[in-house]
Amino acid sequence: MHAVRVAPRVLGALITSRIDGAVVTIRVTEVEAYGGLGEDPGSHANRSRTARNATMFGPPGHAYAYFTYGMHWMLNVVTQPEGTAGAVLIRAGQLVDGLEAASARRPACAVERDLGRGPARLAAALGIDGRCDGLDLLTSGGILELELAARPPSHVLTSARTGVAGEGALTPWRFFLPDEPTVSPYRAAVTRGRDVRPS
Repeated sequence: MHAVRVAPRVLGALITSRIDGAVVTIRVTEVEAYGGLGEDPGSHANRSRTARNATMFGPPGHAYAYFTYGMHWMLNVVTQPEGTAGAVLIRAGQLVDGLEAASARRPACAVERDLGRGPARLAAALGIDGRCDGLDLLTSGGILELELAARPPSHVLTSARTGVAGEGALTPWRFFLPDEPTVSPYRAAVTRGRDVRPS
């Protein structure tokens, strides 16, 4: 199923990690959808399949975990069948269980709300790293487990995706629950210029 159709359904879902002896659960409040080859300029998979984005090409229901900016892990849910890229980025969530472990992983977060506010913080709180890439999220009791809410959310808001530049900048594939303090603020992409130093 295309990521745009799956993304709103992931809102309200519970994601539980059982990593390094700690159990942490968050309730998803914000997500973004990303498409595949030649379809979505904002996607890792828009140009080609690579070693880095291979997990994004299926099977569905698996975790796509990638490292970015040389310091952060991000967690996605793969949505498309084998051979077709598509994934939902988990952008924010409310901590439900595992406060001690999540806080230890994010000692800079002074407010509990901020532990899952933004995709890098959320992934850190869950203990996400390269070991999680490709894990089956639908296996009950697994290292990383996704449990959809019994009922889809009745009210979902949308906007352009955060930090996406170029042709995909205005694509309204960000979905979030209203009145949730954990939802991260929207930020437009910032063009990074070259740092030119005098010789």
